[in-house]
Amino acid sequence: MQDIEPHYRWENLYVASRDERSPFYERLYNLDYYENAIYGYYIHPMWDEIGSETLYCKILYADYERQFAIIEMFGEWNDTLHNDIMYFKRAVIDHLVNEGINKFIILGEDVLNFHGSYEDDYYAEWFEEVEDGWIAVCNFPDHVASEFAKYNLDIYINMGGTLNISNWLTMKPLQFFELVNGMIVRRLS
Repeated sequence: MQDIEPHYRWENLYVASRDERSPFYERLYNLDYYENAIYGYYIHPMWDEIGSETLYCKILYADYERQFAIIEMFGEWNDTLHNDIMYFKRAVIDHLVNEGINKFIILGEDVLNFHGSYEDDYYAEWFEEVEDGWIAVCNFPDHVASEFAKYNLDIYINMGGTLNISNWLTMKPLQFFELVNGMIVRRLS
């Protein structure tokens, strides 16, 4: 697990630890010291802590003018035992919403499992706060996406189908955003 790194090809365009408006502003990373672990397995030090024991993230790109953020997730998303959505919402999403972000692309290729809860308050709150925006999850493994749908989280989050975009790594952030935004606009009309 220590070899799974956040996407880094956009670092010439955006780095959350250098963004004064980011919740991870001035965070220092020690690539020689692996301190965070999920179930006893060390993870790459570039993943950002959000307060959860099992879920980490990385803000890959934020554009405050266009009001969107692209966030990559890693680990086990466990709302049943750890209420991970609360940690993610309070540590990352609330901060970005307060900075004007209302469109979220959540990448989940490295979300290993999802354990849901029928308590959906944080998802509902997030959905209400984005008003004219949206929340899209892309590339979650099928078993994780099925669990999201099982707990009816797809009423708050756009997911599945065309949002599984396998070639996103070859795109620039704005190009990726425009593609997802176009799909969401078509879904909502």
